[in-house]
Amino acid sequence: MGLRLKIIINPSSGRETALSDLDNVLMYLSGSGNLSRSDICYTAGRYDAMNFAMNTDPSEYDAIVALGGDGTVNEVVTGMMKGGIDLPLAIYTCGTVNDFATINKLPLEASDFARMLLNPSYIKVDCGKVNDDYFLNVVAGGLLTEVAYKTNSDVKTMIGPAAYWLSAMKDLPSLNRSFHVKITSNNETYEEDLILFMISNTSSVGGFRTLISNAEITDGKLDLFAIRKMDPLEVVPLLGSFVVGDHINSDKILYIQSDEIVIESDESIVLDIDGEQGSSLPARINCIKEAITLIVPGKEEPL
Repeated sequence: MGLRLKIIINPSSGRETALSDLDNVLMYLSGSGNLSRSDICYTAGRYDAMNFAMNTDPSEYDAIVALGGDGTVNEVVTGMMKGGIDLPLAIYTCGTVNDFATINKLPLEASDFARMLLNPSYIKVDCGKVNDDYFLNVVAGGLLTEVAYKTNSDVKTMIGPAAYWLSAMKDLPSLNRSFHVKITSNNETYEEDLILFMISNTSSVGGFRTLISNAEITDGKLDLFAIRKMDPLEVVPLLGSFVVGDHINSDKILYIQSDEIVIESDESIVLDIDGEQGSSLPARINCIKEAITLIVPGKEEPL
């Protein structure tokens, strides 16, 4: 019996190559005689991918395929978690940054992705929960974190990751703007003035693959990385520590590993959740260990 797939696709992802990529995947699977069902759900707006995933009958499929960027993947994961959908998830990366797919070395070519579906391995990965929302990669607040969801989607499509950093340059004069938070985790409380914070499930954030170098997607913990208020003249030395990979040890960085983190503030701080605008603080952020079964490439037999 061939594969039975529910495919949730954002057709505008990947410089609008998503549709042709999907065609190539399906042609490969059909040509090999290993596809018996492919139900394709096209997203047209926010929450479409979430609803498609949530309204899935697990008995009818062997896997869910998320084809799009980090935002599409986030919605699919959210729908699976809210709907209790226990199916393997395959991610075809064709968005602007694709942190989660990059860090897991998922296939970038249609033929490689099709071969992965035919010869899969499975890993159980953690999922984050922030209030009533879910995230697979990162939740963040503060400087630059509005860039992802404020950058025009057409600009993202045309110039890719550079779109984020071109938009980010507009916020650089705000380096001296901070906000006060209370962070509770591991039975300790921290009162901090921050420029930004990130709570990540993986080491790759915003296209920087080792930004949160100690993070692992299977350890049952989330990693909080926060930059404390600083004089603008201190930014260059901090950036230098980023280059050599020693930034976590800087006294300008607050770093915590935990399965639960609570962040409160008297200010209105909007959260970025996997590149999309979310709710505001306060937030209770939990790690749900081994929540998602992720399909990854298996070992192929030599010809």
